[in-house]
Amino acid sequence: MRWEDGRRSENVEDLRGTRVGVSGGGLKLGGGGILLVILAAWIFGADPLALLQQLEGNGTGVQVPAGGYPPDTSPGVPGGAKDPLADFVSVVLGDTEDTWGQIFADGGSRYEPPRLVLFSDAVRSGCGIGQSAMGPFYCPVDRKVYIDLAFYRDLHDRFHAPGDFAQAYVIAHEVGHHVQNLLGIADSVSQRRQRASGEESNALSVRLELQADCLAGVWAHTANRSRQILEPGDVDDGLRAAAAIGDDRIQRQTQGTVVPESFTHGSSEQRVRWFRKGLETGDMNACDTFRARTL
Repeated sequence: MRWEDGRRSENVEDLRGTRVGVSGGGLKLGGGGILLVILAAWIFGADPLALLQQLEGNGTGVQVPAGGYPPDTSPGVPGGAKDPLADFVSVVLGDTEDTWGQIFADGGSRYEPPRLVLFSDAVRSGCGIGQSAMGPFYCPVDRKVYIDLAFYRDLHDRFHAPGDFAQAYVIAHEVGHHVQNLLGIADSVSQRRQRASGEESNALSVRLELQADCLAGVWAHTANRSRQILEPGDVDDGLRAAAAIGDDRIQRQTQGTVVPESFTHGSSEQRVRWFRKGLETGDMNACDTFRARTL
């Protein structure tokens, strides 16, 4: 993926080095337990923030290390030669800003970009306390994307989905949720899910997630048409990442069986199909998963 010459976003907050403690009478999870439980919750579409608070208690406190922030991780200074992954994230976010800004302008409206927060260990968000092992998530309350850069190691090692474009897909998917939030789709679905049965709620979540996949594809199509960001093999990397985090594949790996009615993000085949649809069409109208008869 060609990204080095891209514009760096100014909407990045670097909170790595900030310590957010979780205290209380709840269960204390070690790093391995958090990785298995919280990462699975993120993939399956459960509310990982609420889950973590239930497991570890609701009391929180923020503590900054006495020695200050580690070199090259002070807040507000992401990127640079010594921090290539944070630099990459800043460029991808900047590209989503440019792309969605133009798409919204073409539609007669104004795009309000999200802020992106880099964190480690834990972070306080508008949706609660997020843990390092959760990886990326979008909080509609404060309109921020939160990213633990260590998640990319899991994407490479656990999910066997390497490559810059695979990493960019993760960011673009979360930004897709922001687009849904701006358009009122996320709020409408949330209200419908509150009135629905468990299985119906899961089905709505699947449609919301698949639409975010499609919107990630729309970004990639539009950005490549304007700035030629894709290189040979990039599309395969992105599709491989979409397939790797399908509900069926994750359930098979974690529990040995697949329960389709419990899906909240969609199967590998569905995620690939909708991401590909956005990639091939570049058309937001093609991403209406809520009217689609089949997913």
